[in-house]
Parts: sequence; structure tokens; C-alpha cells
Amino acid sequence: MNPIVAIVGRPNVGKSTLFNRLAGSQIAIVEDLPGTTRDRIFADVELAGREMTLIDTGGLEPKPGTELSKKVKTQVEKAIAEADAIIFVVDVQDGLIEADREIADKLRRLGKPVVLTANKADNPRLRDASTDFYQVGLGDPVPMSAHHGKGVYELIEKLAEMLPAAVEEAADPEKPKLAIVGRPNVGKSLLLNAIVGQERSIVDRTAGTTRDATDTVFQHGDREIVLIDTAGIKRRGKAGTGIDYYSLVRTLRAINRCDVALLVLDATDFIAAQDTHIAGYIKDACKGIVLLINKWDLIDNTMRESYLGEVDRRMKFIAHAPVLFISALTGKGVKDVIPTAMEAWRERQKQLPAPVIDRLIKDAVASHAPPPKGTRRLQVIRAYQGSVNPPSFTFVVNDPALVHFSYERYLENKLRQTFGFSGTSLKLLFKKANRRSKKIGGDIS
Repeated sequence: MNPIVAIVGRPNVGKSTLFNRLAGSQIAIVEDLPGTTRDRIFADVELAGREMTLIDTGGLEPKPGTELSKKVKTQVEKAIAEADAIIFVVDVQDGLIEADREIADKLRRLGKPVVLTANKADNPRLRDASTDFYQVGLGDPVPMSAHHGKGVYELIEKLAEMLPAAVEEAADPEKPKLAIVGRPNVGKSLLLNAIVGQERSIVDRTAGTTRDATDTVFQHGDREIVLIDTAGIKRRGKAGTGIDYYSLVRTLRAINRCDVALLVLDATDFIAAQDTHIAGYIKDACKGIVLLINKWDLIDNTMRESYLGEVDRRMKFIAHAPVLFISALTGKGVKDVIPTAMEAWRERQKQLPAPVIDRLIKDAVASHAPPPKGTRRLQVIRAYQGSVNPPSFTFVVNDPALVHFSYERYLENKLRQTFGFSGTSLKLLFKKANRRSKKIGGDIS
């Protein structure tokens, strides 16, 4: 499991700006107003050779004055309790204030690795002022400007040194892992029971009954399959004050553990924003995916094409996902769930010969040249499949910076049109060619 790193601090010290800097994209809402970030945002990143899950938290006020501030405080404390390491952000322009001292006292008592970083140190005078924060007793403060990127590398190095070792889970390639995920109360536990044919998980109409991810091993034909049942991920802005945080983290971990995620959608409340967020987590983790539109017994079957059209429109980024209409309550369509998931699992094991991949990609490039970037143009020297589960393809190119996302999508579509890969994400890696690679590429072509 990847270690979890929580970014904490007072409101408006630059936590979301730092999160975005480390995650490499604009994920959290950043605005120069206190209290902008209400809910944690999560991102799996690799920094200094270490994979980790970053958590952006709301502003921590030791003595909250409003109900919202109290809820944010409780959520942040849960984030700190679950984290393996903490980045404590202070504002060097404000200087050391009493709220920083109180947060530091809480962090010291936890006994967890803490990286103290003095943000907004935009000039030498402010960097020198960061020494005031030695007083909080959390070691050497790292002066930094998250906005300008100054000092971020030093922060990353220090964090990587302090992180605990990643916990490796023993892989069993003979036991496919399927995770049942989705929003609360969409019928995940009921679906698990319908699949295994017995009461193996609590079923209740109250959202959030299942608190932890629970593994159920069952026999399907001649193969044992692991079903991972999870608590739901609540919509952003409606998170509770503790248990929802744990549910979200465990759901993300279940997605990371599984081979194929069964994303359950509620036909009576179809494709909420959080459904697309969960689908995005699954795609980013390069997992297989099957969309299950549950509670179909409550919908007129003539609406099927309309629902499929909505899936195409709202979830076009996972167009490779098969869609099933089911009712976990009545059992309708449930018999198709495992065979469909297993087909996606088998697609993830597909290994193709290197010359076949190389020829397909070179033909694709010849028929549709990459767009130029200034005076330069992408050249694909060699292509091959590096691994399976997920299917990973390496493209040896003249310069990875020349790869436009639209052209990457074009190459992925060519692979899918030729070889299938229904129900699974593909991982495309672009590697800069060395002289030997260029020579080999010339020989192949």
C-alpha cells in the first residue's frame, strides 16, 4: 500500500497550492480567501522515486468559531490520524502565531513523521525569517514558495527520507480481485450477496452500513475469485465528520488492490458527479472496469438506449467499459456480472508480440502524422508491450515532451481497434530514445 501523506495547516497558508504543485495539476480549488478548500482532495503521485497518496485538507483552526470550521477541524484530525506522514505548512509572511504553536503541539504528540515547511518564502529576507519556526520543535523548517516552485525539491527530498517503507501485498495472479465500488446506498453489499448467493455482508438501506473494505473469496467455475466490498464515496460537500474519511481512503485502497472495479450506479439517481469522480480514480489507477446500472427493476426498460447515451456523454473517458443493467434486489442480470468482469480480467493478461505492436504503431503514425510543436515533430522510433495487468505499452520517441494528449489518445484507440482490450485501461509510456534505440528503430523500419 502507498503511504498516505496529509498536508495540514491553518487556513490560507497555501496548502492547496502546494498540493497542486506536488500533484502536477490543478486539482484543488485555489483562491486567495481563507477556507476555500472544504474537503480533502486525493492524488496518487510519485515523488523522489516514492509512490504516495497525497491528501489536501481544509484549514485547521484549533479553536473553530463556526459549525463549518468545527466540521473541517474534525475531518482534518481524522486525516492526520490516518496519515503515515504529515506536511505541516506555515506562512512565513504571517510569522509564527499561536495557532501554529497549537497545531505543532498536536502533531508532536502523534509521534508521526512531520515535515515543517515555511511557505510564501518568495525572497531571501523571507527565507531567512523561516528560522523563527524552529521554536515549534518540529525540526528544520523548509523555506519554500509553492506558488513559484522554489524550495519544493528540498521539501520532496526531506519527505521521501521520512516516509515509512511501502507495504507490499502478496500477489496471487491466479485469484482475480474484483472491487465493488460506488456511492453510498447504490446496492453494493446487496450485489455482493446476490453474487455469492449467501449473506456474507451486512445489507441495510442506511447509507454507509459497510465501514471497511471486506474481502469475500468464492468459487466461480474452476477459479477462486476475491470480491472486495467497500463503503461508498460520498459526494464532495456532503462528507460527514469522520467515518466518511475512512470510507473514502479504504475505497481508494480497494481500487488500487483490485484488478477490475465493478462501479455500481443507481438507475434512480443516474450519474451523479461523484460517479464520474470514482470512474476517474479507476482509470487513473489503470484498472479494469465494468459499469453496473443497478435498480433497473425500478426503471422502464424502454429507457435503456437513453441511459446508454448518457453514459457515452458523461463517461466518454472510459468508453472501453462494458455496461450491464442489473437489479441486485431481484437478481436480474446479476449472472452476467462475473463473466463480464472475468472477460475484462483476461483482456488485462493479453501479451502481444513486439514486432506486431511496432508495425501497427508505425503504420498508424504513417497514416496520421503527429502534430508539429513549433519546428519539431514527434517521431516514434520503436513500440512494444512491456507488461500485462495492466497492459502497458512503451513508445521510444525522440522527445516525450512532443506527445500531445490527443495523439496519445489516437495511438490508444488504434491499439483498441486492433486488439480489443475491452473493459481495461491501458498504460502508455513514452521514453526518450538513446542512440542505440534510434539505430534499432531504423533497422526495424
